Amino acid sequence: MKQLIFLLLFLPLITSAQTPELIFVFLNKRTDKAELPEAEVKKIMEGHLANIERLAKEGKLISAGPFDGGGGIFIFKSKSAAQVKEWLQTDPGVQANRWHIEVLPYYPHVGGACAVTEPYEMTSYHFIRYTTNIAKFNIQDAPRIFKKHDDYLKEIIKTGNVITEATFGDDEGGILIMKGELDKAVIETDPAVREGLLQVEFQKLWIARGGLCEK
Repeated sequence: MKQLIFLLLFLPLITSAQTPELIFVFLNKRTDKAELPEAEVKKIMEGHLANIERLAKEGKLISAGPFDGGGGIFIFKSKSAAQVKEWLQTDPGVQANRWHIEVLPYYPHVGGACAVTEPYEMTSYHFIRYTTNIAKFNIQDAPRIFKKHDDYLKEIIKTGNVITEATFGDDEGGILIMKGELDKAVIETDPAVREGLLQVEFQKLWIARGGLCEK
C-alpha cells in the first residue's frame, strides 16, 4: 500500500535517483529521555561532537546542524540506510538514547550536501518538514492534490529564498529549507497542506554556511 501511494505521488521526482547517494538523519528531541547528572550530559555531548568531527574527517558525514530547542540533522554520503545506522552507533549521544532517530534516503531537487572545512560561519535557516497523512478518505484525490503541491513548490522556489527542496522516498514526505523572512501562511496555504494530505512542522536550523551547497 505504501509503495503504491509513493508511486502515484512521487515517481516523477525520483525516477532518475532510485538509489540514494545521500542518507538524511533526524535527531529528534525526546521529551521522555532519562534525567542525567549535568556532568554526564556534558561528557556525552563532548563525545557526540568529537564523533561528528571524526565522521566528517572520514568523509562519511557531509553536513550536520542543530535545531533551536534541541535535536538536529545529519546528512551522510552513503547509499545504505543500514550502513548509516551502524555509523550512528559510534555516537555517544545515540548510544545513550538522547534522541529519537530517523534514517531516510535523501533526494534533493534543490540544493544538496557539501563538505565545509574550518574556519566556517554558522548560519540559521527556516526548516520546514512535510509529513504525509494519507488515509482511505483522501487517497483517491492524492495524485491531483500532490500535483498542485508540486506546482506550488515551484512557485516558492522562484522567489529565490529556497536553499533546499528534497524528498525522502517512500511516503516519508520531504523538506524545504529557506532563507530570509518566512510567512508561515505561505507554507500553510499549500493545497496539499490545506487538504490535510501533508502536515507541516517549522523549526530553525543552524548549519555551517555552504553545508547545503548554497552560495
